[in-house]
Amino acid sequence: MSPADKITVKSFREFKKRGEPIVVLTAYDYQTAKILDAVGVDALLVGDSANMVFYGQPNTLSITLEQMLYHTQAVSRAAARALVIGDMPFLSYQISPAEAVANAGRFLKEAGAAAVKLEGGVELAPTVKHLVEVGIPVMGHIGLAPQAVHKMGGYVVQGKNEKSVAYLVESAHALEEAGAFSLVVEGVAADAARKITRSVSIPTIGIGAGSDCDGQVLVTSDMLGIFSDFKPKFVRRYANLSEEIKKAVSNFITDVKHHRFPTEEESY
Repeated sequence: MSPADKITVKSFREFKKRGEPIVVLTAYDYQTAKILDAVGVDALLVGDSANMVFYGQPNTLSITLEQMLYHTQAVSRAAARALVIGDMPFLSYQISPAEAVANAGRFLKEAGAAAVKLEGGVELAPTVKHLVEVGIPVMGHIGLAPQAVHKMGGYVVQGKNEKSVAYLVESAHALEEAGAFSLVVEGVAADAARKITRSVSIPTIGIGAGSDCDGQVLVTSDMLGIFSDFKPKFVRRYANLSEEIKKAVSNFITDVKHHRFPTEEESY
């Protein structure tokens, strides 16, 4: 693979200019990231969703910076083509711009990421500007913000009234002006997401935000049917690996219990 094939933050703008949808999936480990990268996913988001699908926690809030760096290191080692984006966990960037820079810098310096993602609208624009000024590419995240689940009173769809839409559009503009190279738009009414996408020159990556965003992201465990605790409305399951894994393990148990594994061919 030549360096020209590597996806960069500059590639995101080029995708939007030529109307080519951007494909993003989450990854938390080397093997999964290697498979997704080989198939042609444009970006691998090492999401704080790992706290729910990897660690079994009820929300994203308790995952630590050290845990996120650990997962990002594994994904970065596997990504030959895809852009690797590290998700900054709760309270790793909200306290002060200086602390945000120190923590975000670790994703690039120690974990091998090419960019970071952080949640927040207009109020986070000064922090984004500070990060970009020191050379850290930033993906913004507006709409439903899982790290603000308690403030929002749950996982509530945004952009359903004029005030909410105005705030989202203002936030998109502020983050673009601050230097964000793209925006995740999560849990936003489709009409509002369309308005946001058309109002900025940087690409929008939708999740539960309709079909008019410049790209789409899903949690890989949701898309593959591995995580089965619940299924959000916006998820399409392209496989049911949970059942396939159960079937394979059940067959292994049966073969071992009945002395059918290993065979002579599988022994030294």
